[in-house]
Amino acid sequence: MSQAPAEKPTAALVLADGTTLYGQGLGAAGEAVGEVCFNTAMSGYQEILTDPSYSGQLITFTFPHIGNVGVNAEDVENASPAASTAARGGIFRAMNTSPSNYRAQLDFSAWMRRRGIIGIAGVDTRALTALIRETGMPHGVIAHNANGNFDVAAMAKRASEWAGLEGRDLAKDVTTLQSYVHAEKGWEWNKGYGAHDGSGPHIVVIDYGVKRNILRRLASEGCRVTVVSARASYDDIMEKKPDGVVLSNGPGDPAATGEYAVPVIRQLIENKVPTLGVCLGHQMLALAAGAKTKKMAQGHHGANHPVKDLATGKVEIVSMNHGFTVDGQSLPANVIETHVSLFDGSNSGIALKNAPAFSVQHHPEASPGPEDSFYLFRRFVERLKAA
Repeated sequence: MSQAPAEKPTAALVLADGTTLYGQGLGAAGEAVGEVCFNTAMSGYQEILTDPSYSGQLITFTFPHIGNVGVNAEDVENASPAASTAARGGIFRAMNTSPSNYRAQLDFSAWMRRRGIIGIAGVDTRALTALIRETGMPHGVIAHNANGNFDVAAMAKRASEWAGLEGRDLAKDVTTLQSYVHAEKGWEWNKGYGAHDGSGPHIVVIDYGVKRNILRRLASEGCRVTVVSARASYDDIMEKKPDGVVLSNGPGDPAATGEYAVPVIRQLIENKVPTLGVCLGHQMLALAAGAKTKKMAQGHHGANHPVKDLATGKVEIVSMNHGFTVDGQSLPANVIETHVSLFDGSNSGIALKNAPAFSVQHHPEASPGPEDSFYLFRRFVERLKAA
């Protein structure tokens, strides 16, 4: 695949095989390397670009018009300052226009510039998406240079030499540096975010790259929420006297993060601490229970993924963002498969027989996406209250 520039380019995307796409730059100037994936959501671009799970990735948006309603301070999803740079770049079909929404506080390109996100517009994203579907997520380098000077050979070399995400622990780069209490509840129309009163079950969230809306959903369900670092020990967690523990989403290879996280999770399992895992947390709960994970060719990235609850037969439309998956064939006897993707049959949820622990691969907090899976937070909290 190749694309000739229609006008003098100010941005370029170069893949490891030398494929070069030119366009117009927006956001930050400079150069970044990462894994090129695609996201099929039609809205929620600000939440997507601030999701720490996208660390180390360049996001191709399949919806052509991105950024047109601007950005605001309320729709940022990274909870920790360490995760303020999540996605490394954005790839768009059309250049964004001036913001046209009453909530807009800043132009999209200016916001990207402040966050250090490099953008390229004018790309044939349909063709790029088809390439990723056919050959998997390539390594690439994205560059924005107002002078239009690009060393394509050097960019291709950098992309080909990049180590990729397999075997990399990225949670350590996006986790909070110190524990903190979260009291913000979910957003309500024309009201904004409410505040929790400090009562209810106490939940400790292990931050592997947590999204704010996970914390908000827990607070909205009446929980006191404390967030701890990805490297918190079992004793660190239990000192806070939790009624339950949540293993958050996050970036990178679960097997790599699991080198220090899985022993802690195993102690939670052995001591029957109620546990809920989300995305990366789901993968590491599976590893702790004896299953295996593997890299996906294209991954799942979007807000329109059908997932089936095997217990009820109900189909939920959910948000997903993951490039690794639990190998459903590796689940040991003590693990029940609870959800599967209807796109490819991959595992989307488990429950342990020997501990009060369950997890899902998708994002029940959405943001962006449908609210079909909010009930999972409610189910977790109801079980805590019952216990």
